Amino acid sequence: QVQLVESGGGLVQAGGSLRLSCAASGRTLSSYTMGWFRQAPGKEREFVAAISGGGTITDFADSVKGRFTISRDNAKNTVYLQMNSLAPEDTAVYYCAKRIRLGYSGSRIKADFDSWGQGTQVTVSS
Repeated sequence: QVQLVESGGGLVQAGGSLRLSCAASGRTLSSYTMGWFRQAPGKEREFVAAISGGGTITDFADSVKGRFTISRDNAKNTVYLQMNSLAPEDTAVYYCAKRIRLGYSGSRIKADFDSWGQGTQVTVSS
């Protein structure tokens, strides 16, 4: 059983940057694809980015390509989401999750992930 805790959210002006962290305990995550999702008020939780266990493969939603970077430090059992050029439409609660199956599949489906953290609020003002 793994526990994930997101941190690093906050209030930022449009054009600014934030770096989110996802710290894991209870299990080593080096073999698992990790994903970031976000959920804005009144909207469904949506895929943001994913990274393979070794960090060699990354995937980004079209809405964040070129602005967000996902990375991981397996020695620290931590995954990061660097968010640059933030816009008001990026406002949401951001969640970290572990893909259920081992290996990288390219899945962007919420149901393929588990061990969701509590989320961290990101608010971008215009």
